[in-house]
Amino acid sequence: MKLALIGFGQAGGKVVDSFIEFDERIGGGFVESAIAVNSATTDLHGLENVPRANRVLVGQARVKGHGVGADNELGAQVTEQDVDEIQEAIDRIAAYEVDAFLIVAGMGGGTGSGGAPVLAEHLQRIYNQPVYGLGILPATDEGGIYTLNAARSFQTFVREVDSLLVFDNDVWRSAGESVADGYGRINREIAERFGLLFAAGEVGHDDHVAESVVDSSEIINTLNDGGVATVGYARETVEDTQGGLLSSLRSGDEEGFDEGQSTTRLTSLVRKATLGRLTLPCDVGSAERGLVVATGPPEELNRKGIERGRQWLEGETGSMEIRGGDFPLPHRDEVGSIVLLSGVTDVPRIEKLQQVAIDAKHRTDELQASADEEFASLVDTGGELDALF
Repeated sequence: MKLALIGFGQAGGKVVDSFIEFDERIGGGFVESAIAVNSATTDLHGLENVPRANRVLVGQARVKGHGVGADNELGAQVTEQDVDEIQEAIDRIAAYEVDAFLIVAGMGGGTGSGGAPVLAEHLQRIYNQPVYGLGILPATDEGGIYTLNAARSFQTFVREVDSLLVFDNDVWRSAGESVADGYGRINREIAERFGLLFAAGEVGHDDHVAESVVDSSEIINTLNDGGVATVGYARETVEDTQGGLLSSLRSGDEEGFDEGQSTTRLTSLVRKATLGRLTLPCDVGSAERGLVVATGPPEELNRKGIERGRQWLEGETGSMEIRGGDFPLPHRDEVGSIVLLSGVTDVPRIEKLQQVAIDAKHRTDELQASADEEFASLVDTGGELDALF
């Protein structure tokens, strides 16, 4: 699937940087073009893989390249004012070669959480291709302002995109890990999980052709219902009892291949991907649609195993719209399974964010009502004083 990646804000830019590196490493070919947008000059300079010509500074007239300071309302304003500058960078993309746009943003900061929904709405008006979002939720220990930003931005972002893929930092942070190490590892996790999903089906002339091709239409149809999507991933190293990278199951002759074991492995990996650590934990049974992608050496990608895994996911979700296929990676020593679940509705983390947004609105309304009463009281007092004189 050919993507135009747009990293919005500090987190979004770094994740797009990781996507580019991952795509080059596996020869995936899913990154058609990449752009980074930010209100802070230093964040743009810190990127390593996004071309300098594709780094767009917004809000220069307002914040002078120093960022919006976690103010997502200001982030939205400067994006609206400078959206034409972002569009100039997008215009350099060969849009006819792009299957979809993917806007990547951290939901807790100011620039990404405020600007990403604005850009999504803009792109929806101009292009026919789907516009997806990849929203990264802040960990709960990052501070109240970041949680509030995420609560406010989430509601807008999910409304403006065709589907919002979500990664919850709260689930993936490790105890005792430094901030720099933690986010570096998380960015790599994001790039691998979503990168393998989007790379499926991008076959070059020297590549192995999948038995059951997963192309862009399969991904688009899976995400077609909109709403929120999550991704699971499980992998298993294929060891070689003789000291090489590949297992004895992958010996050169057909007699050395155990089809039954390969089938069992793939079915098991689908279960682990689904029931293990999803990018956004949810009740699997609430998913509207799903997609299973098996990855790894071609000789290990057993059609029967993929089909059994797909049927198992049908049973878990209760959905008849579960697609499946494989993505051969000849030089990889791991067999893996990617599970995409879309249209999920039973998500405890999102319910908490929605409650935060409701509580914040109530507090704002109460403060406004109190201010109005105080102002009315002052006006009445002023009238009484005028009467005395």
